[in-house]
Amino acid sequence: MAAPSLTPLYTAADIAGCLDRLAHEIAAALPADFVFVAILKGSFVFAADLVRTLALQGADPEVDFMILASYGAGTRSSGTVRLLRDTEISVEGRHVLLVDDILDTGRTLAFARKHLLGRGARDVSLCVLLEKAARPKDALEKAEFAGFPCPDTFVVGYGMDHDHKFRGLPHIAVLCQ
Repeated sequence: MAAPSLTPLYTAADIAGCLDRLAHEIAAALPADFVFVAILKGSFVFAADLVRTLALQGADPEVDFMILASYGAGTRSSGTVRLLRDTEISVEGRHVLLVDDILDTGRTLAFARKHLLGRGARDVSLCVLLEKAARPKDALEKAEFAGFPCPDTFVVGYGMDHDHKFRGLPHIAVLCQ
């Protein structure tokens, strides 16, 4: 089997500009002490850079993580979301920013939002780095804060992977198999 090729989509400089814009929008919309919940594993690079950029805007959120799974080793979602790790921080009565790498059908983020609201969060806002441009009409969620549009392809880099590879790329690329 031939190795997959990568076509650049967004550069490291594009991403840096996007982080500045998102941090400004989030800091203006949420109280400085919100709870920042990153969905692992795909969002870890984006989340780390975003929380540091938010600090430059005067925001000082508590940071925690959830691990949700729906992909496995393939390039298509299984359709079932599983909670593998929940947050440790209490979200009861708190404003929560849920951070993920990509919004496609919204199934994962809908699951996470419902879960956090069920644990008593005051409200849950969504922030995604990429939002699929051709999302289904019945998409379950819309992000209040979105970085870039994403073509209807499988992307890697900047924390996002294919079968545990390509997470370390400093840019986002389309995976061509």
